[in-house]
Amino acid sequence: MAKSSNPEGKPGVRIVVAGDRGTGKSSLIVTAAAETFPTNVLRLLPPTRLPEDFYPDRVPITIIDTSANPEDRGKLAEELKRADALVLTYACDQPETLNRLSTYWLPELRQLEVKVPVIVVGCKLDLRDDQQQVSLEQVMSPIMQQFREIETCIECSAYKHIQIPEVFYYAQKAVLHPTGPLFDQESQTLKPRCVRALKRIFILCDHDRDGALSDAELNDFQVKCFNAPLQPSEIVGVKRVVQDKMVEGVNERGLTLTGFLFLHALFIEKGRLETTWTVLRKFGYNNDIKLSDDLIPHSSVKRAPDQSVELTNEAIEYLRGIYELFDGDLDNNLRPVEVEDVFSTAPDSPWNDVPYKDAAEKTALGGLSLDAFLSEWALMTLLDPARSLENLIYIGYPGDPSSAIRVTKRRRLDRKKQQSERNVFQCFVFGPANAGKSVLINSFLGRPYSDTYSPTIDDRYAVNVVELPGGIKKTLVLREIPEDGVAKLLSSKDSLAVCDIAVFVHDSSDESSWKRATELLVDVAGHGEDTGYEVPCLIVAAKDDLDSFPTAIQDSTRVSQDMGIEAPIPISSKLSDFNNIFRRIVNAAEHPHLSIPETEAGRSRKQYHRLINRSLMFVSVGTAVAIVGLAAYRVYAARKNASN
Repeated sequence: MAKSSNPEGKPGVRIVVAGDRGTGKSSLIVTAAAETFPTNVLRLLPPTRLPEDFYPDRVPITIIDTSANPEDRGKLAEELKRADALVLTYACDQPETLNRLSTYWLPELRQLEVKVPVIVVGCKLDLRDDQQQVSLEQVMSPIMQQFREIETCIECSAYKHIQIPEVFYYAQKAVLHPTGPLFDQESQTLKPRCVRALKRIFILCDHDRDGALSDAELNDFQVKCFNAPLQPSEIVGVKRVVQDKMVEGVNERGLTLTGFLFLHALFIEKGRLETTWTVLRKFGYNNDIKLSDDLIPHSSVKRAPDQSVELTNEAIEYLRGIYELFDGDLDNNLRPVEVEDVFSTAPDSPWNDVPYKDAAEKTALGGLSLDAFLSEWALMTLLDPARSLENLIYIGYPGDPSSAIRVTKRRRLDRKKQQSERNVFQCFVFGPANAGKSVLINSFLGRPYSDTYSPTIDDRYAVNVVELPGGIKKTLVLREIPEDGVAKLLSSKDSLAVCDIAVFVHDSSDESSWKRATELLVDVAGHGEDTGYEVPCLIVAAKDDLDSFPTAIQDSTRVSQDMGIEAPIPISSKLSDFNNIFRRIVNAAEHPHLSIPETEAGRSRKQYHRLINRSLMFVSVGTAVAIVGLAAYRVYAARKNASN
């Protein structure tokens, strides 16, 4: 296959040469640039530039010489941190300089957190004692086992012009076509992320979706990646190489995924990393084996603090199709292994970690129903739209990515309109410790009641579909806020902007729990009034199976009337009596102008504004009367003058 071109966006490669004094650094650089051995060489060379046509990749190289003197250590550290690749030198005639690589230089790089490819170069090969002949592999193998950052090793002689150009070729290649992201040297296998990327590329090139690349599809792939077609004899040759080593790599329809992956492993083993990198870059992958940022339409995700992002109907229909495709037995249960398979063409499965892990309801078999699958996507789109878009692209979304999401109207406008048309609502769940927040959320996910108390330390998300009368479905996201996390949340001005409704849970048998819940309600309501991000609020009286504290009814009546919100909604998770709480939460979120609590401070502020506005109205009326009076006087004066 053809050689790669200059990777887009790489203006040049900066290679820093370091090592003990007298190991041949400067002579190596001068000989590479001038193609002649220097009789006299400066102690420290200025930056040396190799032209872009020096190597086939046509990327200019800047070589930086360094000093190993103690007084220059600060400058050396600065240069090491700016390097794209490092050439570490030792002198073949001075064994102690080789030992210094593992005792000083390589540990120093780790100490400085320099994470770039390292090329170890033995200089002055011509001066090595013939009596001490040891293979380079034998010498370097233990060091390379310990320091995986070493990309390759090479010995050279500037004096005799032995392997001088190769030194900087390997260094440049390590930057443009690094081994680390693609291949595990220890197991001699492709790395998982590389496999996932190549699998996605294979699927994109398998136009007829028959699980194999036909001769025509293989040729299209070759033209796309290398701008040159394959001759029929070359296609036969490629398939023969695969079939000889791996029978399942080729079938009657063409090259299988197994064969495609085998070919790339073969290229890498033979040192032809540029082939695999060319393929990856042609399909938009960067050095982290992720799609480049310019392929993800981040601009379409811009929004005001009180706007949210949802999937469009087009994207939801596509995801329905994906669900059906991967739910092989059509039992409405996407098993964990099938979920992994959905994301097998993404760098990793996005739902393996919080906040997505365990955020959706599981089936009795431990999988995801269609509603739960779509709920997870809704949650990811709400919390991280760019990541949701990215994963849609990874799993093969065929349309314009920007057509997959929509930005909702501002919540402030929804309040004025007295109606929200969102399909996904986010509810913040507040309450003191042991009030029943987690139990409520577990019940939302269909999990059985448990008496065991386990405090929530970090914010926790739960998402599910809520069916309203008439068969209308809305997605509800519950975000549990631990009691000690409320102050931190409210320290941000826009913290309530993303909230559609807040729920305050208290233990109905515990008066102190009720008091703390009302304190939180006042804090949240006050923050909403101060920032303009008021949210509807509901009070939930949990543990209704226990006896209420003595003054529960009069206290709750007083607070709900004073603040202008609905009376507490009693529920009992233990008895599975939820009083339609989740439907009521959605109903309140759909009518964001109702159930907004008013604090004493907020009420005083409104009265003040009304008083000011009334005063301004009186001033305006008075001014108008004065103007009318002045006009009447002028008319009167004019008539009087005319009569005289």
